[in-house]
Amino acid sequence: MMLYTLAAPGTYQEDIRKSRFIVFAEGVQSPAEALSFIARHRVASASHNCWAYRIGTEYRFNDDGEPGGTAGRPILQAIEGQQCDRVAVLVARWFGGIKLGPGGLMRAYGGSAAQCLRLADRVELLAEILIDCCCTFAEMALIQSRFPAFHVRIENEIFDANGVQWRLVVPQDLAQSLGKLFANLTRGQGQWRIAPTPQVDL
Repeated sequence: MMLYTLAAPGTYQEDIRKSRFIVFAEGVQSPAEALSFIARHRVASASHNCWAYRIGTEYRFNDDGEPGGTAGRPILQAIEGQQCDRVAVLVARWFGGIKLGPGGLMRAYGGSAAQCLRLADRVELLAEILIDCCCTFAEMALIQSRFPAFHVRIENEIFDANGVQWRLVVPQDLAQSLGKLFANLTRGQGQWRIAPTPQVDL
């Protein structure tokens, strides 16, 4: 199954039985980035700011005072239903005086989130692998300057007396080419290996 993230932030607005729903969605790379997005887009005047994010196997959702299971989970299900990953969605609701009931809330939150993601500018996620590598400080800047061309993300960075140790997230089809470039730039002295895949408990 193809998975997608957002190439640009998306918004969507809908009025449902006098309640106003405004959806904000954005591509994110980490839980910290997702929580930062949520904090930035919370609307103080709204009755509720409900949200969810999914990043690989990590996910969270929040009902922000709505009845349990009627807001955050439907938003998460909308993310999954639209085949999205590395995405955070916040839905702000202004109560219009008419109660929607549990089923109505679930349809409103899930439906508006799904419509926002449906209309957003999406990009396909490539299969990725983890690489553990290290190089000297003298080589660090030159190597790091090549990362954007290979769509590399730095997942972890540790400095020691010898230089830098990186854990990189690299598109699988570009990993071999990047590994050869890394070997050339470090004159064969840098260390480069595929990291073990974390085990996920199902």
